Amino acid sequence: MTVGGAPLRDEIADDVRVTDSELLARGHIWDVRRDRFEIGGADVERDYLDHTGAVAVLALDDDGRVLLIKQYRHAIAHRDWEIPAGLMDAPGESGLAGAQRELAEEVDLQAGRWDLLLDLFLSPGSTSEAIRIFLARELSPVEHDYVRSEEEAEIEPRWVALDDAVAAVLDGRVQNAVTAAAVLGAVAARARGWETLRDPSLPWTAREAARGERSR
Repeated sequence: MTVGGAPLRDEIADDVRVTDSELLARGHIWDVRRDRFEIGGADVERDYLDHTGAVAVLALDDDGRVLLIKQYRHAIAHRDWEIPAGLMDAPGESGLAGAQRELAEEVDLQAGRWDLLLDLFLSPGSTSEAIRIFLARELSPVEHDYVRSEEEAEIEPRWVALDDAVAAVLDGRVQNAVTAAAVLGAVAARARGWETLRDPSLPWTAREAARGERSR
């Protein structure tokens, strides 16, 4: 066990060389890819979901409430409570621009203040998905031309006190991973006087380094 030392930091694995990459299945939202690579002197083969990356927004109003939306998710057979989020599937769009677009499209809001709350790898053993979570404040309504359809057509929004959202996560009533990370991260940031918030325009190196072709 190592005690002390340099601060914890994920490292880009520039030394791992991919020798072959094969597209196994092309999907509507993401692909399945098989890579072969060398690590530690061994040849290894792994399949993974090749993902575009995503953004999510924790919208916080002046009363300390966060905006959650209930949405049907087919893979888990639940309507779960989430924060607004969406794919980075617009070519050349920055993470911040994507978050601003999603906040408008899903809940008809814009924000006067944006901060970077968290960067996450959603399931690094099985998907290349990197997600950036923003904190949006100074909220106001906004008009747009986007028409919500399919699962989004039945989105149910609800304003919830941040502490109540945390309690729902800790009680197991809300199980969405991004929602859980966002509300817990916000409480931790609030306890530190919001000093941990970062520039929302910081380079998104985690997404840029992810394997696969969807995000290229």
